Amino acid sequence: MTTAPSDVDVVLPCLNEAEALPWVLERIPPGWRALVVDNGSTDGSAGVARACGATVVHEPRRGFGAACHSGLTAATADVVCFCDGDASLDPSLLVPFVREVRDGEADLVLGRRRPRDRGAWPAHARAGNLALARMLRRRTGLRLHDLGPLRAARREPLLTLGLTDRRSGYPLQMVVRAADAGWRITEHDVPYLPRTGASKVTGTWRGTWQAVRDMSRVLNEPPYTEGNRPLTTLLVIAKEPRPGRVKTRLTPPFTPGQAAELAEAALADTLHAVAATPASRRVLVLDGAPGPWLPPGFDVVPQCAGGLDERLADAFAHCDGPALLIGMDTPQVTPKLLTVDFADCDAHFGPAEDGGFWALGLARPDPALLRGVPMSTPVTGTAQRNRLLTAGLRVRDLPPLRDVDTAADARAVAALAPRGRFAARLARCTAVAGPDARAVTDVDPPDD
Repeated sequence: MTTAPSDVDVVLPCLNEAEALPWVLERIPPGWRALVVDNGSTDGSAGVARACGATVVHEPRRGFGAACHSGLTAATADVVCFCDGDASLDPSLLVPFVREVRDGEADLVLGRRRPRDRGAWPAHARAGNLALARMLRRRTGLRLHDLGPLRAARREPLLTLGLTDRRSGYPLQMVVRAADAGWRITEHDVPYLPRTGASKVTGTWRGTWQAVRDMSRVLNEPPYTEGNRPLTTLLVIAKEPRPGRVKTRLTPPFTPGQAAELAEAALADTLHAVAATPASRRVLVLDGAPGPWLPPGFDVVPQCAGGLDERLADAFAHCDGPALLIGMDTPQVTPKLLTVDFADCDAHFGPAEDGGFWALGLARPDPALLRGVPMSTPVTGTAQRNRLLTAGLRVRDLPPLRDVDTAADARAVAALAPRGRFAARLARCTAVAGPDARAVTDVDPPDD
C-alpha cells in the first residue's frame, strides 16, 4: 500500500475501529490509497491506520456522512471507492467495481450485502434496509436491493452531485442524486461478514430507526439534476439561555431569570422558523447545551473559542455549499425571509437597525470574509458589508430587522410577531415584573 497519489482512493469512515483496521487495510489492492477518516476515535484508530500505511484525515463533525464527504473532498484519484472500516466488507472486492467504472459500463457501482453468517446482519437492520430499498424504487425507479457502503464512482462527477447530508442519509443521497442526474447504476452481490465491535448506526433498533428517519428525509428532497444549485444550509449561532449569560441588557427591568426566559422564547421562535424553511441542512452552532426548546432536524455543533468574528467564521466552516447564518436575537424572522437564492448573487446581507447585521449568506462560505471584522459596534454591519464588496462579491440586501437587546426592543419586536412564543413570554414577564417593566415596554421606542 502507498500514500503517494494513486489511480484509486478508498474512503474508510472510522470511529473506534482500531481492532478491525489492520484486517481491512491489508486487503486494499496494491497501488490504491486508503483514506481513513477519523471521526473522533478514542481508541487510537488514527495511529493504527498510519502504522498500516494509510493516509489519515480528521473530521471532527460527528456523522457517517460527514466522514464520507471529508474523505471524498480529500481524495485526488480519478476513481473513489467507499468501504466500511469495521471488517464487515473486504475492500479487495472493489477491483471489479473499479474496472466497470473505468470501462464506461456504469457510473456508480454498489455492493449488495449477502450475509455469510446469521449474526452478520441483524433482523432490524435488514428490515430497515428493505423498507428503504422499496422507498427508493418508488422515488427513482431503481430496482436496487441494498444501500450498502461498498461502492465506486469517478471523483469529479461525485462532487458535482452537491451531496449535503452529513448523517446516515449520505449513502442514499448519493444514489438518489445520481439517479436524478441520469447515472447508470449497477449492483453486485458481495459477502457480508460479522463486523468487529459494536455498530454505531444499526446496532440497535433505535439506531436503525434514526438511520431510516435520516434517509426518509433524503427521499423527500425535491429532484436533483446535475447543474442544479443545492439547497442552502441554515446556520443559527446561539447561547444556551441560562440566567446571567444571555440578554443581560434586559436587566433591569427584568430579572436574570426572566431575561433567560425571553432569550429561550426568542431562540425557540427562531429555530422553528428555520425548521419550516427549505434547507439542505439545519445547524445550531451552540455555546452551551441544547434543551427542550430545540426542535428535531438540527445538527448541533459547539462554538469555537475566540471573539465573535472567529465564532461566526468557524460556523461557516461547517458548510460545504451555500449557507445562511442568523443569530437568536430576531424572533420575528420568517421562513420567507430565510428562503434565499444565490442564482444572481454571491452573498445575502441582512442589516440590523442597531448597526450590526442579523443575517449573512454566502454562496461559497469562506471564513476569511468574517475574521477581523469589528463586532458589536455601531459600524459592524457597514464593515462586514464592505468586506464582502472588497472581495468582489455581488451582494443582495435583505430587509433590515431589529435585534432584541433592550426592553424597548423587546416590545417593538413582539408587536411584529404577536402570536409568537417571544411575544407571549414578554407579556407574562412584564406582568410579573411590575410597574418598572410596564413603564419601559409601554413606551414607544424612538424612531431610528
